[in-house]
Amino acid sequence: MASIFSKWKRHFPFFILYVAFIFLITNSVIFTINYSKQQQQQQDEVVFQNTTTYVRTLKNPEWFKVVARELKDETINIGLVNMDRLKEEVHANAKIVKVHFDPVGEDIKWSDMAPERIDENSKCPYIPMPRFEDYHDLDVVVAKVSQRKHCEDGGLRDVFSVQVNLIVANLLVRSGRSGKNRPVFAVFVGSCDPMWEIYRCDDLVWKKGNSFVYKPDLNRIKELLLLPMGACQFVPPFSNHGEEPWRKLNQLKNQTKHHLHHPREAYVTVLHTSEDYICGAIILAQSIIQTNSTKDLILLADDNISGQAIKALQEAGWKTKRIKRIHSPFSRKDAYNEWNYSKLRIWQLKQYDKLMFIEADMLVNRNLDKFFVYPQMTAAGNYEHHLFNSGLMLVEPSDCTFNTMMKKMMVVESYNGGDQGFLNEMFFWWHRLPAQMNYLKVFVNPDDHLHWINNDVYAVHYTGLKPWKCHKERDCNWDDVKFHRYASHSAHRMWRKVYRSMPKKLRPYCDIFKNNATSPKGH
Repeated sequence: MASIFSKWKRHFPFFILYVAFIFLITNSVIFTINYSKQQQQQQDEVVFQNTTTYVRTLKNPEWFKVVARELKDETINIGLVNMDRLKEEVHANAKIVKVHFDPVGEDIKWSDMAPERIDENSKCPYIPMPRFEDYHDLDVVVAKVSQRKHCEDGGLRDVFSVQVNLIVANLLVRSGRSGKNRPVFAVFVGSCDPMWEIYRCDDLVWKKGNSFVYKPDLNRIKELLLLPMGACQFVPPFSNHGEEPWRKLNQLKNQTKHHLHHPREAYVTVLHTSEDYICGAIILAQSIIQTNSTKDLILLADDNISGQAIKALQEAGWKTKRIKRIHSPFSRKDAYNEWNYSKLRIWQLKQYDKLMFIEADMLVNRNLDKFFVYPQMTAAGNYEHHLFNSGLMLVEPSDCTFNTMMKKMMVVESYNGGDQGFLNEMFFWWHRLPAQMNYLKVFVNPDDHLHWINNDVYAVHYTGLKPWKCHKERDCNWDDVKFHRYASHSAHRMWRKVYRSMPKKLRPYCDIFKNNATSPKGH
């Protein structure tokens, strides 16, 4: 036993050295592994377009799988707007960059985006944008659409929300990868829906809960971005700041025309419930034809319009189509706008790429064909607040847009019970035409006794007693004090001029139906 202890005592220092050696080797291996991981993580931190991005390797969110299927196994560059990170991790072949921008100041209100009145020198307020040159190779833009106030059905007028949506749109069209026949996608997450004025339901490829994936038409978005940020400035060329955008809009129009061979465009109006407006529709068609328009003329009529009236309308130049009228859920019974939601049927005319809706109590004084370049929703302002007048507007037919409005119309209340109030809630972001494109024949200045309308207006909207109710050259709105604000001899002469210029065979039709006209409708 003593011999064994003596040997152990003699070899103990070597044992200590051996244990220490093993300890050092083990710690060295552990350190090397950890160091390698750190190095790999540092290598995975790459500079992508002047901004640090991170390669992630965990669970993919469902929207990423949708995008990745079309982008194959190539590296996918993702930009984040209004979010610091993704809630879920994405695949290792994705590079993620946060898009930096300054939020628009809280002093900018919606009334600045859509003031009641503007002129040719008006400009939209400054809304900060990112340095887009730092983010020119994105495949996917992911944004959280949040608002400074709570989201509501029908859309909430919120400037910050518009800023986020416009940043996404700009990033999409500026992607250098899109020029290589590589699609780009917009992904929206959060409790607030994206602006459907920009991101159409036609371009929606996937939706689940509060997540949306769009594969947008980039040419259409380019057109939108050439226009002012809101109704705070006239569309080109009517603004003093708009000659260059007008030229670019026409260039894009020509590119689209080349792609489509022949864009399908038409003027459209709607008649329903009664035949009060038959004469107005006849004159409207003839006024468009007399400006040498090359567009189709489409008239939608419900079953309350007789066969005799349809024949007269067809003789005047309309291609007619029967529709089922739509009740206005917030109008009073027997009110003039009880069935005005029938106007929504124009969105079902998907055989056309674009329509210019014109109400049947209007007259076209100058050719409007070139203004089909404008997108949905382009219209002239109404005489109150931040609203547009739906008597003349550019529309892009779409089944899903129509179906969405049919679902929303029971919960989105119209301020006036009719289509105009509803459409202003559905399309709260719109593009402003000047008054001369839809000249509302209303005179509110008590010192204006002449009520003169210049001959350079593009279209006149005959509010008050309609001209087909009046006798010959005199505007009968002058005959009753309560209608004086609608009276104008110059406007009435414009209408009579078209009446006298149209084929004589059409005049009896107008005479027959004007005798059935009753009180003023619609205004």
